[in-house]
Amino acid sequence: MKFDVGIVGAGPAGMFAAYEIANKSKLSVVVIDQGYDVEKRVCPVQNYKKCTKCSICSIMSGVGGAGTLSSGLLNLRPDIGGNLLEFVDENEANNLVNYVDSIFLKYGAPEHVFRGDTEEAMELQRKAASVGIKFIPITQRHIGTDRAPLVIKNFKKDLEKLNVKFLLETKVEDVRKNQIILEDHRIIECKYILLAPGRVGADWAKKLAQRLGIPTKPEPIDVGVRVEVPAFVMDPVIAVSRDPKFHIYTDTYDDFVRTFCVNHRGFVVKEVYDSFVGVNGHSMAGKLSENSNFALLVRITLTEPVEDTTAYGMSIVQQATILGGGEPLIQRLGDLRMGRRSTWNRISHSHIVPTLKSATPGDIAMAMPHRIVSDILEALEKLDEIIPGVASSSTLLYAPEIKFSANRFQVNKNFETPVENIFVAGDGVGLSRGLVCAAATGILAARGILRKEGII
Repeated sequence: MKFDVGIVGAGPAGMFAAYEIANKSKLSVVVIDQGYDVEKRVCPVQNYKKCTKCSICSIMSGVGGAGTLSSGLLNLRPDIGGNLLEFVDENEANNLVNYVDSIFLKYGAPEHVFRGDTEEAMELQRKAASVGIKFIPITQRHIGTDRAPLVIKNFKKDLEKLNVKFLLETKVEDVRKNQIILEDHRIIECKYILLAPGRVGADWAKKLAQRLGIPTKPEPIDVGVRVEVPAFVMDPVIAVSRDPKFHIYTDTYDDFVRTFCVNHRGFVVKEVYDSFVGVNGHSMAGKLSENSNFALLVRITLTEPVEDTTAYGMSIVQQATILGGGEPLIQRLGDLRMGRRSTWNRISHSHIVPTLKSATPGDIAMAMPHRIVSDILEALEKLDEIIPGVASSSTLLYAPEIKFSANRFQVNKNFETPVENIFVAGDGVGLSRGLVCAAATGILAARGILRKEGII
């Protein structure tokens, strides 16, 4: 097989790159992904069953990437979920965000947005500041876990009309200059290669960079828990911001802790990786629970002599997976404070019914370093001052929740690596940390290819 452009990864970076190239040139494009087409991306874990029959996790891989089966929340700011200001000036960064948003709208995202510049948002910002917390006001568009697949399906259908070919359920074994080698030993010849493997492909990308001699740099990671509370606890703050983002520095260690991915009336779900399990949250547009959940994450940065944050994070989540018997851990906040493991009997005494039934009751303090546990407890106490009830003894904690930041690839202004004609974009290569910024880096990399081809 022979194409002008081969894109590895069908997440937002890969799909938006394909869109940009297909709309502005006659270059032939193939998008390769190990996961399923969007209609097949219904993983057993959504029904709270063990994901033992899947060769891959449908939540993490497939058309649309991890974002398709997340809450589908678009943070319409260039410095959230990455920082586009590192690559372009402020005006172009804002234009990119608006461009990405317009494409999602074109394919069926809802018109309604949650404004970040209201008086209520400013008041929440003042209230948070009074207790030493920074609230980040953001304009957001919520697609919803159940509605996002339709948006992605429309997007893919249009790409196919533009003659973009998709090779799905197909693993890439290796990449060389002008060649993509598939697991079944087929070779795709490409003039240009764009690597956009997503967060699930971060380790693969790191090893590939080593083989190709592409310099990379370890980035910080976020490790923590997913917090589940009754929806009425979050109602007042959700009325102000659909996905409120709070930044906290803890008193004991002065560590940075943040809230992330708030799913109001949503569901906690399991993520399955090659060697461990984790948790995440879903928020449906048409199906609601009685609970709300959000990630509470501690930022971890390592310096000499060990800088490999990914290896350190892996050691934590693998230990948690062992203690959970292959399932995530669940613990009441009150039990964690008391230094005892939770049991289903103790959890039944809470006024919260967990939405992830397959989790294993246990002791998160056995799985995570003391410093991270201390940071989580202190951050929850601070949050309780602006969201009363979030630090109740009945609050449920699920672990591990981890956000790996892939090793950051060295690139030039066109997102081209030192290996000629190999470009990169998105979360899996350390250039973004969220849906909108990943899509924007895909567009920038595509423009780099078009520029090199002399088309723009």
